[in-house]
This record gives sequence, structure tokens and C-alpha cells, in this order.
Amino acid sequence: MHAEHLSQPLTTLEHRDEFIGRHIGPDEHAMGAMLASIGTASLATLIAETVPAAIRLQRPLDLPGPLPEHAALAALKAIAAKNLVKKSLIGQGYYGTFTPPVILRNLFENPGWYTAYTPYQAEIAQGRLEALLNYQQMVVDLSGLEIANASLLDEATAAAEAMTMARRIAKTKGNVFFVDEAAFPQTIDVIKTRAAYFGFELVFGKPDAAAQRDDVFGALLQYPNARGEIADLTTTIAAIKGRGGVVAVASDLMALVLLKSPGAMGADIALGSSQRFGVPMGFGGPHAAFFATREAHVRSMPGRIIGVSKDARGKTAYRMALQTREQHIRREKANSNICTSQVLLANMAGMYAVWHGPEGLRRIAGRIHRLAALLAGALGVSGRCFFDSFELRVGAGEAANYIKAASDAGYNLRRVDDSTIAISVDETTTREDVAALLKIFGGSAKSGTPIEALDAARPCAIPASLLRREAILGHPVFNTHHTEHGMLRYLRRLQNRDLALDHAMIPLGSCTMKLNAAAEMIPVSWPEFAQMHPFAPLDQAQGYVELITGLEDQLKAITGFDAVCMQPNSGAQGEYTGLVAIRRYQDASGQGSRNVCLIPKSAHGTNPATAQMCGLEVVAVACDDSGNVDVEDLKAKAAQHAAKLSCLMITYPSTHGVFEESIRDICAIVHAHGGQVYMDGANLNAQVGLCRPADIGADVSHINLHKTFAIPHGGGGPGMGPIGLKAHLAPYMANHAVQTVPGPHGGQHAVSAAPWGSASILPISWMYITMMGGSGLTRATEIAILNANYVAAKLKDHYPVLYTGSQGRVAHECILDVRAIKAATGVAEIDIAKRLMDYGFHAPTVSFPVAGTLMVEPTESEDKAELDRFCAAMIAIRDEIRQIENDQWTLDASPLKQAPHTEADFIGEWTRPYSREQAVFPLPWVAENKFWPYVNRIDDVYGDRNLFCGCAPSP
Repeated sequence: MHAEHLSQPLTTLEHRDEFIGRHIGPDEHAMGAMLASIGTASLATLIAETVPAAIRLQRPLDLPGPLPEHAALAALKAIAAKNLVKKSLIGQGYYGTFTPPVILRNLFENPGWYTAYTPYQAEIAQGRLEALLNYQQMVVDLSGLEIANASLLDEATAAAEAMTMARRIAKTKGNVFFVDEAAFPQTIDVIKTRAAYFGFELVFGKPDAAAQRDDVFGALLQYPNARGEIADLTTTIAAIKGRGGVVAVASDLMALVLLKSPGAMGADIALGSSQRFGVPMGFGGPHAAFFATREAHVRSMPGRIIGVSKDARGKTAYRMALQTREQHIRREKANSNICTSQVLLANMAGMYAVWHGPEGLRRIAGRIHRLAALLAGALGVSGRCFFDSFELRVGAGEAANYIKAASDAGYNLRRVDDSTIAISVDETTTREDVAALLKIFGGSAKSGTPIEALDAARPCAIPASLLRREAILGHPVFNTHHTEHGMLRYLRRLQNRDLALDHAMIPLGSCTMKLNAAAEMIPVSWPEFAQMHPFAPLDQAQGYVELITGLEDQLKAITGFDAVCMQPNSGAQGEYTGLVAIRRYQDASGQGSRNVCLIPKSAHGTNPATAQMCGLEVVAVACDDSGNVDVEDLKAKAAQHAAKLSCLMITYPSTHGVFEESIRDICAIVHAHGGQVYMDGANLNAQVGLCRPADIGADVSHINLHKTFAIPHGGGGPGMGPIGLKAHLAPYMANHAVQTVPGPHGGQHAVSAAPWGSASILPISWMYITMMGGSGLTRATEIAILNANYVAAKLKDHYPVLYTGSQGRVAHECILDVRAIKAATGVAEIDIAKRLMDYGFHAPTVSFPVAGTLMVEPTESEDKAELDRFCAAMIAIRDEIRQIENDQWTLDASPLKQAPHTEADFIGEWTRPYSREQAVFPLPWVAENKFWPYVNRIDDVYGDRNLFCGCAPSP
């Protein structure tokens, strides 16, 4: 047996496809058993029974073969080496920062934090919910407002959200949104995109000008502004509000450690980026945008909000509050299409504040300001008020020469015009950097002066009237964990309260919680990727250019599209970017009156929410009894609205987890009536290598890199939602005002703050595709379909599978129908979800896309043993339900209604009709890897009726 390998060819021994078997769960033996259980002869037969022949890709993907982990890492390291990382003092919302190593290693690089999902199942997410409350409290303290959300995608989109929120709450009926002319240019760019389809008129000027107008429903003011200037906005804000307008202030958390807060000035909304609180620049992201407002406006605030409630024992517990499922419930009437946030990055920023505490933050902010003031003073800049940034006049036409000299010395500065340069000091700036810059600008006269001498006068450019008066971060959490042991153990304590992929499968339908391999994650922390400023000269970012171009080519081969836009930094942003491209194309073609969007009733709630953001009228298309689009209803509505038909938004495979056989006819109907087809990419994991959206008939589709292409969900973000486009739409995809994106789309406004969105996580998808190769990606899709059909076959006799294709197969997910059980026993889908926690599993998706159901998506990464454990848990729960049906237990006294069970239940007095062992160790294998929910079932109604969204008071 040992000699067998000695006779094999070298190509076999090299095992270049090794990673495929590491990523995919079932081995060949397990696949055979699973196929037998399903009742089909082979994997090829199963795929033929599942995917319509008319759309099957008849050739392999045009991608190279797979690479093993070490080879892929070496190839990517060579690409990264082409990035030239200099100290970027460019500012404009992006700053050098130090990620505390204890946070880098134990949070950012920790799968216990980055592989979790959005905390819809709060009882098994108490750790990151507490961390997010820390973040919200930090934002509340620094902004001076009353309530904050759990983050938005970036500063520019947060400003755009503030604009639409202002329209919702403003007392005036005016249609003008005023924008500070000194707002960051990328923010202005995104606001221009967003305002166009709401029909808002934008006016730009100095802040005081807004106070003179009666038609302003809202204003965005920047503080500090793009020139670095700070000024007291109190009078201006009062004047705007006195005329019925709403004021949003875009600000900087580090500046607000020292400066008078927006809330103290009277602002209604404060927003900005939390990037400089320990999150690397990463060529633009991902970063968590902060967003705060007054409590009176909380129900109009976009995004997710974490609130304090109590569990069944009265213990303090945390949960997502208020608009948790807003898009599903309100659809086109939702406040926003945002259904996620930047949880991992928000937690990093919040923990940065926990680690440093108020004194540490004041010290850092004070050092930043001192060095900026020292530098400005030595360069002859006087009479200006600023925090960390200032503009410097140089000789006429001399800016380029100084910028080159600085670059040669290792520094990137910002060119304002031919005779003006801007400099932004940050946490990483040192006295040696100041000396080096003085040498560049001042020659020996200024560079020869010791820093101590320059510091003797304690230079300060913040007037006393703008200094913060109120205390910040007084809660004990910000004043306790300042030793590394203390912080390490606090992070671990929180991690232990959360169920992530490092513990068990997370079978959430429509979420694709697949493996996030360590080799894919490692490059994200490389300084060549992490420390690059998004507005650094592109000749310094050639590694990023090669990475992004390579990933675009990979995605084009996989999807069949002619072009890819990498700017959208979430799936919902991808939806928006795709519809914007359609609208721009139709406007340019003289078809601007096309404003009807057809959307099947089964669609994810972000689809109609996105459509309304693009100024489209949503017309719902019916589904038939099999869950498919009702083609006759589509035909009728396409004909009825032919003159105004803009597009169809459709998910494929359908949101019901089935490959609809009429998909090509559906696309053809829309095209025949002059519309475009937007394909939602939520279920692309069932297509890769088997069919391609562009071949099917889609004109544009978003691609969830955080689902199909292995970027982790981070507990609720980050994500990336690039779009693929046909050639006719490519000229209309997003560009960028600051850093032009190469391509045919010059002059188009942006949708995100950074040119390539959250660029620093793109290496994850590049690594995944490179290690899998075309053959591995195709096999992954086949196994995702196998796993879903295996689960459906195992559970169909216990829970009806709601929808299947014409040959009885599901795609990559299946919907289990609980409605009859609920009608007979009162046991609801949420009870099953909570009971699964006692078995050590996260629940499937609850009541989406059909109320009273559970949607299961196992992904290709789960092996047969894990699938069997999950199915055994579901079957055991069904047996428990039969105990209620047989009157052995009452509903309220059953383990389903009492779930989840905690250690306090196990050790406390026991009077229940089922045993302690049945409660917490319901199957023999549960005890081997027991996950203890930290709290009992949470009272959602109490949390909303007693809304509190900051750090809970200490007991």
C-alpha cells in the first residue's frame, strides 16, 4: 500500500487540486451514500434533474486550473509586492491608524468573530451584540446625540442616507438639499447619484448660505471640512432648523474626542467614518460609517440598531431593535435598502475605544493635533482653526514639485491646485515625519529647529470655544480593559457567547454560509493591501490594479458579462448600482420615461426598496402554486406597461430555491417590451460553472462576493456586491470623482465612497477562485445542490418541502413548511429556530420568503456528518412536537417554547415535564461540543417598547 504512491506520476503527487477537497465537505464515499439516499444514480444525473438543459453551460469555465494554498499565496504575494506603500498624509476621510495587536489577532483575524452571521438569532449572538452596543455608545458620546445605529457602509453613502432621512422628517416642503461646498468630494459624488433619482435639487455653497433659503429641507455640513477647517456651526444650524430644515453634520470621530460635538451645536444627524479607530485604510475599505440622530427620529433612521431588552428570566439581553426586518415588511416603503452593516469593522472601532479608553483617545487626538499644529506653524501657516489637516500655499505652479519631492521622501500629500498642497496628520505620524516634511518644504532654516523648541509654546489651532466640554466614554467598559490580559479575556468572553462557523454549520437560506478558508483570509492583513490609501497615486497601487483586473476577468468568465464594476460594497449596493446603470442607459437612449420595475412577489425585500430609490414604480408579478413566476401574469403586466417598462428584477434560482424552467422566456418577454433584466445574484452559488446569468438573458447582475466567493459575513458585514454588465450598459456603471476608475464610463457619478469599494477584502475572492480553479468551482456548485437535495430528502417526511422543480429537485436550498404544524399544535417556526440552539445549531432562515417556513441552505462546505447531525436535530424536534400533538406536553411547558435553555436552567430548580438532559443534551453527541446560549428567549416586544440602545448600566 505504501509503495502505491511511488508509482504515481508527478502531476498526481503535486496534488494541485488539493484545496478543492479542503473546501468541499463530502468525499467521494459520502457522495455515493448521499446520492443513494436521494435516489439518483449519479451526481451528473442529479444536476440534469435540477438545472434546465436549455440554460446549461456546454463547456468548462474559461479559468485556469486550481492552485494549492502555498502556490496561490505566493502568486498573490508577488502581486502585493507591486504596491508601493508610502505614508499617505492625504486625509479626505482616510487616515493612517494603528490596529492594536490584541484586536488584530483576537477579533479581526479570528473566525469566531468573522464567520458569524447577522445577529437575527440574538440568544446565540450576545457577544457581538454587546460589542455593537459599545460601538453605538461610543458614537453617541462623541457625536453628542441620543441614539446611534450599528454602522452603515461608508461615510459617503451615510451622507446620502442622511439626505433621504432629512426629507422624511423635515417640516418644510422644499425640494432643495444643501451641501457644504467643502464636503469631501467623494461624498458630493455619491450624493449627486442618489439625489438624481429622488428628484432632489442640490445646492452647494458655504454653510451660512443654507440659512438664507426657505426651500431647504435638509443640509449637509462638514466638520472638520475638506480643507481641514473647523468652525462653530451652532448659529447656522439653528437658522436652518428655524426654517424647517434638517441638519446633518459629517464629522470625524478622532476630532470629536477634542472638539465640540455636532449634537452640542444642535445638529439633527451626525455621520462619518470610524476608520481611524484602528481599522486599516485598505485602499478604501471596508470601514464602518457611524450614524447618530435624536431619539425622536429613531424610526426614520436607516440601518440596524442594537437595543437592550430582557430574557425570560429577566436577565439583561441584547437584540436588534425596531427595523430589523424592515425591507421584508415594508418593501418599497422601507427607509432604505440597507439590510446589513459593517459589523466586524464597527466592532474593531468600538474595541479600539474600549482598549484606549477616554484618556488614551484624548492622548492620541492630542498628539495628532500637536504635530499638525507644530508642522503648520513651522511652515508659516497661521490664523487658521483646524484639527489635523491644513492647506499650504506654495509658489505659483510649484505644487507638483513639492508633491514629487515628498513622494521621493516616502510621503503622499494632496494637491489642491497648482499652488496649494494639503497635509493631514494622523495617529501614525511621528516627530521624525514632521522633521522630514519641514526639510522638504523649509530647507535647513526650518528643518534645523529641534521639535522640542517648536513644541515649547504648545501650539494649538483649536479655539477655546470649540473645545469639548462634556465628558466622554464614562461607562465602565471603556475604563476597564486596558491591560492585554484584560482585553484578551474580554474579547474571548464575548466570543464564547456567539455561535459562528467555527462551532457548527449555519444553514441560513439565501445567505450561503460557506467555508472562509484561512489561506483566503491571511492576505487581508498584509500591509501591502491593508495600508494603502484609496487616493494614493495609481502608480503606487499597481498590485491592487492587477488584483482587481484579475478578479474582474475571473468574474466575467464565471458570469458571462462583458464588464464588471467593483465599486458596490454590499449586495444591496450592487442592486442599486445595477438599476442606476439601467436608468442612465435609458436616459441616454431617450427612454427616460421608462419608470416601471416588475418584481415577483417572492423577491427579497431589498429589491423593491432599491427600485424606489431609483425612482421606479414597483409592479408586483404573481407566482404560481409551484412558486415560479406566473408567466401569464408577467406577459400581461409587461404588455400593460410596455411604454414605461424599465426593467425586471428577478432572482435565479428563484428565492423559492428552484431553477425555473421558463427563465429564458421570462427574460425574452421583458426584452420584447423594451425593458432590461436585472438578475439578483443572491443565489449565484447554484449557477457557477453550470450556467451563466448573461447567457440566460440578464443585462446586469450583482455578485455577492460575501456569499458565493467566500468573503466572510463578519457577523453582519462587510460584504461586496460588484455588478456584471452587458456591453451596452458598461458605459453607465459607477465611476469616481477623486480616483478615476479605468473603463468606458467616464463622467458617471459614484455609488460608494471609494473607487473600488471595500478593496482590501477582494484578495479573499481572488484566492478562493484561484485555489478552486474552474473545475473546483463547478464541483462546489454541484455539491451545494447535492447537499440541499440530501437535506430535503432526509427531512421531507417530517417537514414538507414547499417547492421543488418539475423533477422533484431543489436547487441549493430548500424551504421546509411548518404551517400545518403550527395550525395543529401552536408550535411556530421561531420555536423550532430557538430549540435548534439547544442542539448546537443556528436556525435556518425564518419566515422568508414564505411566512411560516424555514429555508435551509447547507452550502458545499458541510460534510455528510454535519448534515446528518443537523437532520437528526430537526427530526428530534419533530418528535418533540409529536409529544405536544399526543398531549404528553402542553405547548407552553414544552422544550420548544422554553428554548433556548441556559446553564442557569440546568443547575436551577427543575419542575418541567421533560428532563434536564432532554433540555440541554437532547441527542447523545450534543454534550461533546455543547454550545450554551448565554440568555434565555429574549422579549422582543419589551425591547421595542422600552427602547434603550447604549451600554447597559452596570449591575
